[in-house]
Amino acid sequence: MKLAILSRNSKLYSTRRLVEAARERRHSVRVLDPLRCYMRISVEGFDLRYKGRPIAGYNAVIPRIGASITRYGNAVLHQFELMGSYSPNPSVAIMRARDKLRCHQLLAAQGIGLPVTVFGDNPDDTSDLLAMLGPPPHVIKLNEGTQGSGVMLTEKPSASRSVIETLRGLYATFLVQEFIEEAKGTDLRCFVVGDRVVAAMRRQAPQGDFRSNLHRGGSGKAARASAAEQAVAVRAAQVLGLGIAGVDLIRSRRGPLVLEVNSSPGLEGIEQATGVDIAGRIIDHVAAGAPATPKSRGRGARKSGLIKK
Repeated sequence: MKLAILSRNSKLYSTRRLVEAARERRHSVRVLDPLRCYMRISVEGFDLRYKGRPIAGYNAVIPRIGASITRYGNAVLHQFELMGSYSPNPSVAIMRARDKLRCHQLLAAQGIGLPVTVFGDNPDDTSDLLAMLGPPPHVIKLNEGTQGSGVMLTEKPSASRSVIETLRGLYATFLVQEFIEEAKGTDLRCFVVGDRVVAAMRRQAPQGDFRSNLHRGGSGKAARASAAEQAVAVRAAQVLGLGIAGVDLIRSRRGPLVLEVNSSPGLEGIEQATGVDIAGRIIDHVAAGAPATPKSRGRGARKSGLIKK
């Protein structure tokens, strides 16, 4: 398999592990900075170049696209798709996961549990919006925040209104959710590859915080996800169209609730906590789904010579 990994930094743990796992399985692998990829789009076909040279013929692409470059990185991934490359996480699925509002709408429509969420735009509706949600504490999240950034907890209605007014003044898009107190600052990261959870990690928020993200000082240790939790995690990934996902669940009195679905989940914390070779599982999954020969979707691509075998 000829494999490309879209990553801005080849030295990052997750990228390095994927490269190691691919080479151990004798696949050809190359790390490409998506911001150095540029493309030509026409009815004759699709062309992609990297640092002045054409690139084509990749059986599969694994996207490791950070939130700050979502739009451009996703355009590069889509160009690969149009050139016949397989991705376990298609560009359209990544956009669904990155937009928390759309993600929650899609999950709720399929009966997947999540914290009650409200969303509104007009300042005149703020009081009624919060009344729809219920009494505080409230969790306020930026719609496209990652790794716990842009997540705030308010304990009084006046505090909720103040934060909302501030965010609206900054033209930020945000959601407001109920606070699940019984979780006590913990959540469960389920790492989904294909149709199963290959590893699970319980994350605990640091003292004085409610966010359990490892990047925010949280701690993680191996955990056993129940059958119900595994089913919810796999179903959430499938609803969004993701073959690889980090699904964050919270344990509540009414069962597992989905907090977030991450389309580029990090490997370091969960591999070290669980001892599972997740990178290897990912490469095996990608190899099983990749076509033997990429086929461009452009009508005249091969005739024009833009797409090379």
